[in-house]
Amino acid sequence: MKHDHLLVIRFSALGDVAMTVPVIWALAQEYPDMRITVLSRNSSRPFFEGLAPNVNFMGADIKSEYHGIKGLNALYRRLVAKQFTCVADLHGVLRSNYLRFRFRLGHYRVEHIDKHRHQRHLLVAPGKKKRLKPLPTSFQNYVDVFTRLGLDVDLQKHHFTTLLDPNLPLASPVNSLLMSQPAGPRIGIAPFAAHKGKIYPIERTYEVIERLVARYPDCRIYLFGRGVEEEKVFNEWTKQTPQCIFAGSHVEDMHQELELMSRLDVMLTMDSANMHMASLVGTKVVSVWGATHPLAGFMGWNQSEANAVQIADLDCRPCSIYGNKPCPRGDYACLNRITPDMIVEKIVNIINP
Repeated sequence: MKHDHLLVIRFSALGDVAMTVPVIWALAQEYPDMRITVLSRNSSRPFFEGLAPNVNFMGADIKSEYHGIKGLNALYRRLVAKQFTCVADLHGVLRSNYLRFRFRLGHYRVEHIDKHRHQRHLLVAPGKKKRLKPLPTSFQNYVDVFTRLGLDVDLQKHHFTTLLDPNLPLASPVNSLLMSQPAGPRIGIAPFAAHKGKIYPIERTYEVIERLVARYPDCRIYLFGRGVEEEKVFNEWTKQTPQCIFAGSHVEDMHQELELMSRLDVMLTMDSANMHMASLVGTKVVSVWGATHPLAGFMGWNQSEANAVQIADLDCRPCSIYGNKPCPRGDYACLNRITPDMIVEKIVNIINP
């Protein structure tokens, strides 16, 4: 493997890319002489910079600079110049399929992810067709791709613990933020997700905050999320509750968000990128699951399903792998039947085990 140069392709959302990190790190440990280049969106760069000496990151803007067939051909020519010897497609969508096709024409060793589409279909099927059987985790699916390339990855032998070096000092904004706060519990909350089927009702999330503040008056609750709607909600919450702090108004980038997450006692998230980000820095996560389900294999790295909050007795759950389908009942009972107390109990059990 000394002269091999592996290309790993994974675009998609941050959460999906984050799930590649423990696997790529383990691969880098097993083959320290093999060069590994990760191709993804530029927003994913903080996951891989400094991950391992033999891991490099290559950003590609596939929505503009490398858009369409012409753009993908230009990207392929750029990639060929890197002299890769094998390619792992961890995404398996139209863009990566085309790049994979080009590499195969060039007689490269290429393997791609098996998404187990039939099993996924059965998991979200309606009525008696549904089969509630666990699918392989995303981590295992990624491992399988490397195995088919002849690369052994043992996630137990090389067990990833945290993305950040605990010996390095925190960024100044993060350190200042933490040092200025009381010594009570530090709780992170990321109440938003990409799709409605994943989002616990915002007004009930605020009820969770009220209960936590009543129980821990000296706590600090850090709110994570970026966007117009998030900023509007968080600004309102910080006005109403002094214990709430909008993290985005203090930290400068995603790396600093990760640093802040690493210093939390617990993080409350949806089935979202923030769940995976907190997992990568070793923070325990209480995750809320509505239309989606941990059985689909997307639980955060090293997280326990015991800390997942979900309604178990709904025959329609899960109705979607990604949470992007309309509720078949029309009432999102999977989320609305979750009470704030159910969530608070999980958080308290982590803070006071």
